Amino acid sequence: MKQKKWWRIVLPFIVVACVGVIVLFSMGSSYEGESKTISTEAPTVFKSVKIPDSVSFAGEPVPLERFDIKESLDRELLVNSYFHSQTIRYIKLAPRYFPVIEPILKEKGVPDDFKYLAVAESGLNPRAVSYAGAVGFWQFLKGTARDYGLEVNEEVDERYHVEKATYAACDYLLDAYQKYESWAMVAASYNRGMNGVDRQVTRQKSDSYYDMLFGEETGRYVFRIIAFKLVLESPETYNFVVAEEEKYPLISSREVTISGRVEDFAEFAIAEGINYKLLKDFNPWLRENYLTNARNKQYTVKIPVLE
Repeated sequence: MKQKKWWRIVLPFIVVACVGVIVLFSMGSSYEGESKTISTEAPTVFKSVKIPDSVSFAGEPVPLERFDIKESLDRELLVNSYFHSQTIRYIKLAPRYFPVIEPILKEKGVPDDFKYLAVAESGLNPRAVSYAGAVGFWQFLKGTARDYGLEVNEEVDERYHVEKATYAACDYLLDAYQKYESWAMVAASYNRGMNGVDRQVTRQKSDSYYDMLFGEETGRYVFRIIAFKLVLESPETYNFVVAEEEKYPLISSREVTISGRVEDFAEFAIAEGINYKLLKDFNPWLRENYLTNARNKQYTVKIPVLE
């Protein structure tokens, strides 16, 4: 009886120990297999980016022969070449928005390279809003937007209107160029403001962006725009491969004129054969689900043409 009782006590421990050995052996075999699999794969290699021998912005040469200028551009190219998800999205969005703003830049006499300023400002997002309250594709503050002829109120905010905001941005850029006669300084002033740039011109006794010391944001700003230009003009050079069919196309639309009050934009959208979401996607400058329009002003609304 005593012997049987002893085995009853010991047997469960023996069983548990055997199971543990089997489990450990299986795990060891699994790890060994995994390690063998991993070891056969080529390691990921991160490489520096190649800087072109010569670069220009808005027709003006960038002085890459200077170490500080070359390293500043290198920094922004590295950031955007390895921020893969963001940069791929910009590559996809460019075919949707560049054809809209390029003709306006050309019409107004603003260099085509300023389309990359819009990338730096809003990431090609018409609904972008900054922590400082700058809004839309070109990131206008409320006061500046009104100064340049954009309507901004609770019902209509034309900072969200890509075409109208682009015209206003061009007017600002041309005013800045009349002052600085340098497109690099114009771009810097778009970020820092003309008053802020003027203070630094007086303080540093220089009128060249590349010779001036700015704060972190403005000091990197023009180089960031140039980096976007280089990557978006030649994505493959920076190891981005996006097939044409994967890019976002420009969606056809028709125009409807509104000259009076709209009680309900959801009903308006349905009557035009679309839904409320699509109406607001194509007209983000309409800020409410109604339009009072007490002055009977004419507004043009885009209606997407769905196949």
